[in-house]
Amino acid sequence: MTRIIAGRAGGARLDVPSAGTRPTSDRVRESLFGSLDSADAIDGARVLDLYAGSGALGLESLSRGAQSVELVEQNRAAAAVIRRNAATVARAGDLPAARVHESAVRPYLLRATGAFDLVFTDPPYDLGDEAMNEDLKALAPLLSAQAVVVIERAKRSAAPDLAAAGLELFREKNYGDTTLWWASPLPAQDAAAVDDEAARAAAQPETESQSR
Repeated sequence: MTRIIAGRAGGARLDVPSAGTRPTSDRVRESLFGSLDSADAIDGARVLDLYAGSGALGLESLSRGAQSVELVEQNRAAAAVIRRNAATVARAGDLPAARVHESAVRPYLLRATGAFDLVFTDPPYDLGDEAMNEDLKALAPLLSAQAVVVIERAKRSAAPDLAAAGLELFREKNYGDTTLWWASPLPAQDAAAVDDEAARAAAQPETESQSR
């Protein structure tokens, strides 16, 4: 059992799936949302919560003034828990219900339309680094220009390849065994430069083979 920390639905109890998810700890969640509130990143934001688990991150955002929240969870039992939690928060705060999508993350991203202002992605620790980076690439076209993307992973995990997704890191913080990376879209000219560099790198082996 966990609770909404603050906002219009503050104190509302949330169920946690019995298996298959890894909820963000209350300590990490409280620190994270304190920082997001200070950065004025929540009020009026269009929020996307990937690998949503119990939905606590997206629903906390809704309680604190987000305009809309999309919660994406593939596990059927967990998605059912999220629907109950979304209804609880909507009743407790007299809020519009968050939308729950029972889907794998990548297919959802490939069919979704943006733009999102605040994104949480808290994938299972056993998700490979390459899959994580491909998720970020699929997410990038759906972000608003000033979007904030918060990535949660085990501290032992490799840092996400943000540049390949057109993102830049602006904060990193460890909480015990957990690391949060905060990123935003690169300015258009910087993203174009990254794309050009990647294209040159991809072409380099072919150029070398032709010169031999």
